[in-house]
Amino acid sequence: MFTAEQRTKEVGIRKVLGATVSQIVTLLSKDFMRLVIISTLLAGPVAYYIMKGWLQEFEYHIVIEWWMFAFAAAAAILVALLTLSFQAIKAATMNPVKSLRSE
Repeated sequence: MFTAEQRTKEVGIRKVLGATVSQIVTLLSKDFMRLVIISTLLAGPVAYYIMKGWLQEFEYHIVIEWWMFAFAAAAAILVALLTLSFQAIKAATMNPVKSLRSE
């Protein structure tokens, strides 16, 4: 939402020049999705190491599988994508005249 507000004039100019809604959604969500994917890739091994050590202390411990982290990463990416898409579509369907008139 913050990125969409900061780039309101850019979105308005792109719409006036003929950009489609899908192009604007891609423009607004590309950078943030890259950050979400990098963070899940970095957090996965760290979480695995910490959870493995912590679970070994219990008498009845479980084995952590790779699919648990893959599911968590996919869920995080899906939630981020849905949220970003909603905000980006809202910004892309806004009237470009209003965005270019505002200071």
